[in-house]
Amino acid sequence: MGLGKRPYAELMVKTGMLPTIGIVKVLHHSLKEFPVQALVVDPVMVSTSGDVLAGPSILAAFREELLPMADIVTPNLREASALLGGLQLETVSDMCTAAKLIHDMGPRNVLVKGGDLPSSLDAVDIFFDGDDFYELRSSRIKTRNTHGTGCTLASCIAAELAKGSQILSAVKVIFHMLIAGWLRILLNHVPEAGYLFSNWAISILLILIWSEFWQAAKHYIETALDYSKDIAIGNGFQGPFDHLLKLKSNIRNSFRKQAFNPANLFLYAVTDSGMNKKWGRSITEAVKAAIEGGATIVQLREKDAETRDFLEAAKACVEICHSHGVSLLINDRIDVALACDADGVHVGQSDIPARVVRTLLGPEKIIGVSCKTPEQAEKAWIDGADYIGCGGVYPTNTKANNITVGLDGLKTVCLASKLPVVAIGGINASNARTVMEIGVPNLKGVAVVSALFDRECVLTETQKLHGDLTQAAAMAK
Repeated sequence: MGLGKRPYAELMVKTGMLPTIGIVKVLHHSLKEFPVQALVVDPVMVSTSGDVLAGPSILAAFREELLPMADIVTPNLREASALLGGLQLETVSDMCTAAKLIHDMGPRNVLVKGGDLPSSLDAVDIFFDGDDFYELRSSRIKTRNTHGTGCTLASCIAAELAKGSQILSAVKVIFHMLIAGWLRILLNHVPEAGYLFSNWAISILLILIWSEFWQAAKHYIETALDYSKDIAIGNGFQGPFDHLLKLKSNIRNSFRKQAFNPANLFLYAVTDSGMNKKWGRSITEAVKAAIEGGATIVQLREKDAETRDFLEAAKACVEICHSHGVSLLINDRIDVALACDADGVHVGQSDIPARVVRTLLGPEKIIGVSCKTPEQAEKAWIDGADYIGCGGVYPTNTKANNITVGLDGLKTVCLASKLPVVAIGGINASNARTVMEIGVPNLKGVAVVSALFDRECVLTETQKLHGDLTQAAAMAK
């Protein structure tokens, strides 16, 4: 709806969080200058979780300037209590009292939302139009996924009013469609982020309002819910509601079953395609042997492989690692990490910055950064890395022109780092214990390349090194 093509008097306005007195006053002035058909005030002041979102001065501005202009105000229990100076609301009778007292402040209608009413087994809302109370009751659906319900309810009331419905009719339509089940069932399957919920849910629900085909819409919701129930994306309490029925065919399950555990850096196996070719084994054979020997995390570092070959090998290695409960990271190649759904990436100082990698991969993936100085370690922490790799501790032929930091340099970086550290560079069975005995708590393990993969038997070498590290860890306690 273009504002320039319709009179302001035909517009519906729904307010959300108004964080300052200045914003409330500007809104008040604009609404007086440009009257609208209906004003729905959702007084976002106290979240259902109890977080205070507006201070006393904002409450006063609401009471004096905004509520007298409202056609309907839709507070939750905590917001109603805040508007009434802390009045305790514990029963349906208390809700009715609150609705009456808020109505006396000027709004033409009040809907007190009682989803958190402690004394009721049902979800109860109270609507008051100045003359009569209406109790809107439905079965409570047990779920923690209720973020955004109030915003969506108020938005849908505004949409129904835009169709020409009376206030109570609009509330009843939305109540029966949303509160009685659809919205709260839907919320079991939406992403954690509130803004995503608003974009998806409001769009879908407004379409449902306009369509008027309630039974068909309900069948659609049930079909999409059934389709979505097995999808596992993200690591939070909420999963996706796939209203387009496409996620299963387009992406793989991409959640990390557990948050990153620094202890997994203990024996960090870093592959090398040249070494594996030298000993006549595939990358998958090498990775499987390393894991079976005790490697606690694996990084694929394949500098010479063609992208397609690297991707196919990475996919196979992901399957092997995950079947053993081990995370797999990709060195440098963020594109390959995304394509094979690896658990994360490791980047160097000359690669894409960790902050950009975090933006590309999201919050759930593991990001490691190579660091040689305290300044680089600090930057990695600021940019959102999960751990740093410090080295080369000893001279190595694995990387050309690699500056050696030595044990003293490693210790300096560890003491400065706010992140867990894995040591790398020239580490093998003869010196691994020395590295782990430098006496810094955030040194969690060693990363090795040739000590595992430039050997005839990866399994045996990994077992031996794991045993040495385990003894060193026991001695350090």
